[in-house]
Amino acid sequence: MLKSQRIAIIHATPAAMAPIREAFRSIWPEAEPVNILEDSLAPDRAKAADIPEKLSGRIASLTRYAVSTGSEAVLFTCSAFGPAIEKAAATVDVPVLKPNAAMFEAVIARGGKTAMLYTFAPAAESMEEEFRKEAMRLGSDAEICSMFVPGAIEALHAGQMATHNGLIAEAARSLSGVDSITLAQFSMAPALRQTQAATPIPVLSSPEQAVMKLRELLSRQTDTGAPLPVRSASTALTETK
Repeated sequence: MLKSQRIAIIHATPAAMAPIREAFRSIWPEAEPVNILEDSLAPDRAKAADIPEKLSGRIASLTRYAVSTGSEAVLFTCSAFGPAIEKAAATVDVPVLKPNAAMFEAVIARGGKTAMLYTFAPAAESMEEEFRKEAMRLGSDAEICSMFVPGAIEALHAGQMATHNGLIAEAARSLSGVDSITLAQFSMAPALRQTQAATPIPVLSSPEQAVMKLRELLSRQTDTGAPLPVRSASTALTETK
């Protein structure tokens, strides 16, 4: 049986906290998730087309702090910081996962074309690039296209969860010609069940996939009795194959 292990979860918005908490509760209740919230990250990221060096430095500092708490892995839940997370992962000796690394691995394994629904505009470009790099690394011809869901994040911030979920589900219902659908942000996870009910196309979200991947990673580490030589999210995923 996998022993209790501390996992640091770094959030840029409080909206991501409940979905990952629920994913741990249902998939890996023995784990000890520790939440680290830095809610100035998202608004600062939204001000720039690219990730400023100072913001990358803050991501690295948060990663090192997370490891200092005794955590055996680190998971980020904000999708707009992929390149900065990769840099930060190279500075520590525990697995560090980007929010969508595990979900992208799952849909790439399915093959075909995935439609990524997103509600936070700055996240799209870096996530598409992340997907394509991962597909290339895995030797897959999987494709991605993106669809923005206007009004959803505003509804979420206003506490209108039913509107938020409905807008995402309606966007999914309008899709055709794709083999899977992914929900780009952790904050979109509450819409998963309604979205799955709205379309026959398989729909995946990040929290569940991330928790399953972390459990697999650390279970293997426990079985072998030695730490995994992980330096990035992609390496972390590779180490489990």
